[in-house]
Amino acid sequence: MQLHLKVWRQAAADTPGQFQTYTVANAHSDMSFLELLDVLNEQLIHSGVDPVEVDYDCREGICGSCGVMINGKAHGGLPQTATCQLYLRHFSDGDEITVEPWRAKGFPVIKDLVVDRAALDRIIMAGGYISVKTGSAPEANAIPVPKASADSAFDYATCIGCGACVAACPNASASLFTAAKVAHLALLPQGHPERQQRVLAMGDQMTTEGFGDCSNHGECQAVCPKGISIDAIASMRREYLRAIANL
Repeated sequence: MQLHLKVWRQAAADTPGQFQTYTVANAHSDMSFLELLDVLNEQLIHSGVDPVEVDYDCREGICGSCGVMINGKAHGGLPQTATCQLYLRHFSDGDEITVEPWRAKGFPVIKDLVVDRAALDRIIMAGGYISVKTGSAPEANAIPVPKASADSAFDYATCIGCGACVAACPNASASLFTAAKVAHLALLPQGHPERQQRVLAMGDQMTTEGFGDCSNHGECQAVCPKGISIDAIASMRREYLRAIANL
């Protein structure tokens, strides 16, 4: 199959970018989207053109580093599918595909399709962890946790920090990412001692990084490759209000 790629090219963060159109004539429906970009880059290198910079690692939908906007949709718009899990069978011969980086103030472009997502790391560093010393690991069943709480905590913990929620949100909000981290720790006994300072610190850091606020648009939930529910944001807001009330 033949595909026409309209790709965002930007040499550096401080230089203007523009779309360039390339044609891949030997694409195959069994290729993943990242494999398509690999083929494109081989063509560009053989032509003496700089390859398109794109971030990736595991290629298994685990690391979250592969995120790009495909035809205006984070990760391509296929439900619960990361860019590296998107296959060309979902496109047709002759399609024109627009590929661009995440667009958000908190995600400055480094080069081409690669953005700096260190802001998410700084939100985690602000409080997304448990620092209370608990000694050696206790026996698994020593601390009873209700099954509903455990299930929800694990669902929220599946967040891979890809940033699709930010890129899709009209406010460029990182609320779903932050809420998933806050909620999954708040549901577990180990996270209770620091739950109030955690939600305050992570919320403040999210604002400091330049992310917008949530307006319940819901696009974050729609594009999340792990299907994390927007209920996490409601949970974070309840945690925040409790923390403020206890100041």
